[in-house]
Amino acid sequence: MRVTKFEHSCVRVEDDGAVLVIDPGPWSRPEALDGVDAVLITHEHFDHLDVDKLADALDQRPRVTIHAHKSVVDKLGDLRSVATVVDSGDAFTAAGFGVRAFGGLHALVHEEVTPVPNLGFLVGESVYHPGDSFDVPEGATVDTLFVPVSGPWLKLSESIAFVRAIRPRRVYALHDGLHNEFGHMVVDGNMTKLAQAPYLRLEPGTSVG
Repeated sequence: MRVTKFEHSCVRVEDDGAVLVIDPGPWSRPEALDGVDAVLITHEHFDHLDVDKLADALDQRPRVTIHAHKSVVDKLGDLRSVATVVDSGDAFTAAGFGVRAFGGLHALVHEEVTPVPNLGFLVGESVYHPGDSFDVPEGATVDTLFVPVSGPWLKLSESIAFVRAIRPRRVYALHDGLHNEFGHMVVDGNMTKLAQAPYLRLEPGTSVG
């Protein structure tokens, strides 16, 4: 299985020619969707959902399927015909990968902001993308964890606790598009020291096996 981290929260998973992409939002480069077979969307926020980009991908590959919570599917317009509604606890197949959905709600931004639905996706019983949450995939053994590290809804202590709760083999930064170089330096240093698992922030377009 090959995993490529693109900008912000976009992750691409490939195996035996099958391509699954999670959260190809407006900040991720279009080539993240090259050859895509299925797309998973964790939630409806603008930095995770780019309907125009998805429409362009489907123009090239009409058989692409989209899997997301009903709140996302309702925003897809004409693309709803290729979308499957997913809820927390569901297990399904996308692009040949076994996927399980966890969680339910976006992490709290503020008491006066109602959290939108958010799903974390475990792909191939190996790679976990939590979207904008720290929902632990109970009962799962995670090999590769993507941990959110920036945003108006998190503290670094929560990112550290999340990694420690899951105890993956390796950890990569996620939701990292809101930091400048100084923010990356501070976060990377603390995560490396405190996460209790091998941590790395991948430059966009970097792949790991």
